[in-house]
Amino acid sequence: MLTLPIKKKWFDMILSGEKKEEYREIKPYYTKRLQKVFNMVGDIPVDMLETQIRFTNGYGYKVPAFIADCHLEKRIGREEWGAEKDVIYYVLCIEKIRWKSMDGLGGYLRAGGGAG
Repeated sequence: MLTLPIKKKWFDMILSGEKKEEYREIKPYYTKRLQKVFNMVGDIPVDMLETQIRFTNGYGYKVPAFIADCHLEKRIGREEWGAEKDVIYYVLCIEKIRWKSMDGLGGYLRAGGGAG
């Protein structure tokens, strides 16, 4: 599973449901990492296949984290969600949060929203 660190502001906005996308620069480093989990031709995503991505606020295993179902697009992002104006990014579109842990212990989310 691909793990990507994100800043606390964006981490909290995603968990609250306010932010629905996370951005990564189009660089060989991210192209290689994303090609391992998404169907791509070169640096172009070729379908809307969802895969699970682990997002962390910090590095290591005992940090706040969540796992989300995401699909990948390549396009301009939203400035209010951290993208620079008119810059094309890899856009991880977050469809559903599957698991979250604010203390490194965590558990899968139940249908009703509580951790189990």
